[in-house]
Amino acid sequence: MNRNSLRARLAVAALLSITLALLVAAASLVILFERHVERRIGSELTSRLNQLAAAVHIAPDDGAVSVEQPPQDPRFGTPLGGLYWQVDDSEAGSAGVGLLRSRSLWDTTLALPQDALAAGEVHTHRLPGPGGQALLVRERSIRLGGAPSADASGAARTLRLAVAEDRAELVRARNAFAADMLPYLGVIALVLGLATWAQIRAGLAPLEALRKGVYAVRAGTAERLPEHYPDEVQPLVAEVNALLAAREASIVQARSWTADLAHGLKTPLSALAADADRLRQQGNPALANDLEQLALHMRRRVDRELIRARMRSGSHARPARADVSEALNRVLGTLKRTPDGARLAWRVAGPNVGAVALPAEDLLELLGNLLENAAKWARRQVDVQVAATAAGGGDEIRVAIADDGPGIAPDQLHRLGQRGLRLDEQKAGSGLGLAIARDIVAAYGGEIDFGHAEIGGLAVRVCLPAAPEPTAEGGGRSLRERAELPRSALRPLR
Repeated sequence: MNRNSLRARLAVAALLSITLALLVAAASLVILFERHVERRIGSELTSRLNQLAAAVHIAPDDGAVSVEQPPQDPRFGTPLGGLYWQVDDSEAGSAGVGLLRSRSLWDTTLALPQDALAAGEVHTHRLPGPGGQALLVRERSIRLGGAPSADASGAARTLRLAVAEDRAELVRARNAFAADMLPYLGVIALVLGLATWAQIRAGLAPLEALRKGVYAVRAGTAERLPEHYPDEVQPLVAEVNALLAAREASIVQARSWTADLAHGLKTPLSALAADADRLRQQGNPALANDLEQLALHMRRRVDRELIRARMRSGSHARPARADVSEALNRVLGTLKRTPDGARLAWRVAGPNVGAVALPAEDLLELLGNLLENAAKWARRQVDVQVAATAAGGGDEIRVAIADDGPGIAPDQLHRLGQRGLRLDEQKAGSGLGLAIARDIVAAYGGEIDFGHAEIGGLAVRVCLPAAPEPTAEGGGRSLRERAELPRSALRPLR
């Protein structure tokens, strides 16, 4: 797939979308997991905070604050153990910070923010802790009434209680969750990739069907595109069918114009031939012969121009199919009865190769022009080789015609087939035969080239598309499926 491929563009867009979606999903899941764990840890901290509040006691005699039964967890007793509690005396100012604290804090205190706490309200903070730890802190305030103190005031005291836990455990759990999630994300990516491939394939299937339909129209096996395409493609199909209908109408019109031209010229040419007969009867045979030659030349030119017009208008029957052997036999049978053909030795090799994708009349015109040109210039011999090949992924039938005539200078070979060109005026002709042959070959996607034959004269090589052989199922067999052809008895032409 190249960058101009619609399939490639859809695949790249899907890949980017899947990657972005998976990244967003992974980040969202990690964040949700982290928040869930943090809520769970916060809930445990709140429970420990309530235990701490229940354990705080003020002595009745001197008002000393103590914690009778601190929360039970080994980490509270381990320095920098990751779990901490602290009791502050709000009324003592800075002197009351860290009034009581767990052994895990060692010689440090938690610097709680100065926020207003309502009775029973719990606040959550993220604070730095001992040893560079990041702590998740839950705090609340309680008011306790004590016995008369040293000043005998007997007033209630407000204490701030805080319980904290190191977030490192949360981070480790989050990272472990992300690592465990990666294989599953890979599986999801694979499933989404396969689903995308199937979706692209199914989505572009109508375009592939459209391509096959257009190919069938171009190959002549169908006249219109079918109407069972999806709604998104149907407008394009309708436009193509409308274009085909307009083309067919123009072909019919061009065929009518061509027929009118033929009928319009036949009458003057017939009159010219009659005038030539009258001149001959009046004792002027030279002028009569000139008029007959002129009429013959004009008639041949009109016929060939009609052939060109028919090929350009695409008015040949569909599907096009013509048997090469039959066409060769017909043309050679005719040429051998002419003065030029009767004097020559015709050598034909490998004729049974099947059919070409041309109408029979156009194949006859093509072979007739080429063989007539060879017969006109050959001295004693004309070689014809026919072979079937499978080149470039398609089946072809090649016809090579060589004569032993004077040939053409190498620097003039590229000019052969130009309309009306005659490189030698020694023999009669209009110079249209090779030009028409080139037009016919080009009209059906074939190739023609000219070279020097081993037997001395001109070699013409023609490659034409092969027509599939019909089968019982209505399909066709390619050249690769046919029986091996007999080997040619001639050496290949240069």
